[in-house]
Order: sequence, then C-alpha cells, then structure tokens
Amino acid sequence: MNAEIFAALAQLEKERGIPQSYMIEKITQALVAAYKKDKDGYTDNVFVDTDGGDMHMYVQKEVVEDVISPATEISLEQARKINGRAELGDLINVDVETKAFGRIAAQTAKQVIIQGIREAERGMVFDTFSSKEHEILTGTVLRIEPNSGDMTIRIGNGNDKTDALLSGSEQVRGERFQEGDLIRVYVVEVRRSNRGPQVIVSRTHPGLVKRLFELNVPEIESGLVEVKSIAREPGSRTKLAVCATEENIDPVGACVGPRGGRVGAVVEELRGEKMDIVVWSEDPTKFVASALSPADVVSVTVLPGMGKACRVIVPDDQLSLAIGKEGQNARLAARLTGYKIDIKPASQAAAIEAEEAGEPAEE
Repeated sequence: MNAEIFAALAQLEKERGIPQSYMIEKITQALVAAYKKDKDGYTDNVFVDTDGGDMHMYVQKEVVEDVISPATEISLEQARKINGRAELGDLINVDVETKAFGRIAAQTAKQVIIQGIREAERGMVFDTFSSKEHEILTGTVLRIEPNSGDMTIRIGNGNDKTDALLSGSEQVRGERFQEGDLIRVYVVEVRRSNRGPQVIVSRTHPGLVKRLFELNVPEIESGLVEVKSIAREPGSRTKLAVCATEENIDPVGACVGPRGGRVGAVVEELRGEKMDIVVWSEDPTKFVASALSPADVVSVTVLPGMGKACRVIVPDDQLSLAIGKEGQNARLAARLTGYKIDIKPASQAAAIEAEEAGEPAEE
C-alpha cells in the first residue's frame, strides 16, 4: 500500500505539479484527523512517520505497571511484545492499523486530502497568474451575463488555466463578442478569494495599448524607444507619448512602422481606435504643443502661480481641431501631459497679453 501511495503522489506531481512533500503533509493531517474521528479521548500522541520513503502511523504510549488510560499508556507485558527491551517509564511507538478506521474516519481523511489538492492547485494558479499581472493574455469567452454584460474568460493552458472576469465596466463600448470567441485581455490584478484566485482583466486599461505597442515595435521591447505616458478614451482615441533613449532614432516613426504597419496592427486589435503618437519632452511647452497634435500651435506659455497650467495659442483656423470633437483632443492632451490647458485663438492673443500687462486693449 505504501508503494502505491508514493507512486500515486509521484504521478500527481508529474501531472498537476503538486509537490510530493506537500501532499505527504496533507495525508499526514488526514490520517491524524481520521484517528481522532475513530478514537475518543486524548489523541495528541499520534504521529505519522514518512522517513525512508515509507509511511507508518503510530500512537506513542508510556510503559506503566497498571494501565489507567489506554489512550496514553501500555502495560509492560504488551510493550515487550513490541520491544523486548522495554522498561517501565519508557515511551513506546504502537503501530496503528489504518485499515481498521471506520467509514466516517475514512471519509474525513478523504476530505482532507481532496481539500489539500484543491488548495495546492489554487496556490499554483495564483502564483502563475500573479507573475502575469500587467501582461496581455489570449482567452476564450465562456459566458456572457445577459443583465450585466460581464464576461467569464478562460485563460491559460493545461493545468495553468483559470477563469478570469471581464466586467462590463472594463469592456470597450461598441465591441461585441460571443461565447466561444477568442479575445485578448490585459491582466489588471490577481486576487485571492475563498473560491480560488480571481483574475481581473480589462479591454479598456491604458496598459493594453502599451503592451500592444511593445509586441509590435521592437524598439520599445529593446528599450531604444520608451513609452512615457498614455491617455486613452477606449474605443475612440488614444494619445501616446514616446521618446528615444538614443540619438538618431525617430520614436514616432518607429511606432508607426513601415507604411504604418506597426500602429495599424494595434489599431486593428483595438477595433479601429484612433492613435496619436507624439514626442515626449522634458520641456512642458514643447510637450504640450506636441500633445495637441494634429493641431498646429503658435505658442505655449506656462502660467505662474497656477500649478501645472498653461495657455496655448493656436491659429484661428486650428482652434476647433485643437479642442477636438466634444473637447476630446484637448482633454486627452491634458491627461497625457498632466497640465491644465487653456486654448485661445491667435486673434485674441494680443488682447490677452495686454490684459495681463494691465494695458487697455486696442480698439
């Protein structure tokens, strides 16, 4: 029986990756729990010996002349049947016949072992997917809740697969998926729960855009181009600020790729979401001007005493382009740069400067 147990544990480790040492500990707990179910009274003197690739269960008893407590004591006569050199006061390990356990005790042992396997598998799944936080994974849509729209996504392969939650709030408006569809998601967080690890994924997170560019732009993967910041309105438009870590590298050109192939692959994955790729700069005036692309900018002035705020002057015919539809371009530029941006047309520039200087504006 011992040989069969250890063979089964070796197979379990091979197939599911559960260490034999972990399962031996759980079996030990199961045997002790079964003994306690089967025997009333004191049971703290029960232990399982697994040394030498074998497994034996013992109850340790003291050798006494008159046995008062059979759970903890053994007569000298009985002790010498186990060990011929036993003397009064010695501690003797009495072999426990686990086959004699009753049905309830055996069921208890089975439950402990099954629970041990579940806990081990959950622990391994948690460890596996914790290491994949902030990465992109491909999964299969298992279920879509009709009321909330929440999706259950099966991600991973083999023993490392698990179900992830793509809530309605993390889905891009307008994207439609059906059960069985393949979907690429961004792993936001892995949480522990009573039902096992809970993997939270997203299609709206800015990290999804960053990872997609890393997958499609070798210069980002190698560190020659760095993504400094991202502002995204999922399903509509994203602004990406990039810079080169070495001279003679065009960071925007690297991200766009030959004939727009690299940015095109990202746009295709995001179902047509528009991409504005701009050059990042330590100089806030240059960065803000770049962030308002595709609009042309006449000047950018950082406003003193107002925190991170600036005024931007644009040609009159570029005003609507700089602001964007429903203010989207200006809003994304502000989020990308971290600056509050006040956009004014060039026709008002002189009046604004005069007002700030305390001079009357020209009629």
